[in-house]
Amino acid sequence: MAMFRLQGSKVLAVEMTGDAVKAKNGSMVAYDGQMAFKKLSGGGEGIRGMVTRRITGEQMTVMEVRGQGTCWFADRASEINLVGLQGDKLYVESSNLLATDGGLRTGTTFTGLRGASQGNGLFTTTVEGHGQAAITSDGPAVVLRVSPQYPLSVDPGAYIAHQGNLRQSFQSGVTFRTLMGEGGGEAFQIRFEGDGLVYVQPSERNTIAGDV
Repeated sequence: MAMFRLQGSKVLAVEMTGDAVKAKNGSMVAYDGQMAFKKLSGGGEGIRGMVTRRITGEQMTVMEVRGQGTCWFADRASEINLVGLQGDKLYVESSNLLATDGGLRTGTTFTGLRGASQGNGLFTTTVEGHGQAAITSDGPAVVLRVSPQYPLSVDPGAYIAHQGNLRQSFQSGVTFRTLMGEGGGEAFQIRFEGDGLVYVQPSERNTIAGDV
């Protein structure tokens, strides 16, 4: 199994002994040893993958790196966070997924309509199995725990990923910005109930307005 470690907070080093990793295309900054590269299609396979890319505007392509040695990955100086999976499933915005162990399964799941003003995020990328995944954030990510007694509401621009036994729903009509009189933002929040973890970033991504 490939070994993931951080060098600083913005570079991921992956040590491989004949195994493989999948990573965002164009994210590799250096490698040593003997490596082979293969381009994979992102966003799922077949018709569903085409629908995913059309709805989310997703042009993400993924590459597989296999070999002996070390590869270094980075993505626009974003902070990198390592998530260990023990047979569970991680839900992550596709733009925030940097790399996964070759043995982890990736796919897409429909998470519901997020309001007419939002063009991205109708589908979320899933990662499941045993191994490590690296996710990026704009600034240091914060991991928030959700418990049955304490549901959590998150601004969609700050949401990165979640894992655990969580139910996800969308509350429309109010956001943190409209509440504070700033307006012009998305008219909904993402609400999580159950037991699990939610990853948020301190800087909001630009959300896409317009037709879906």
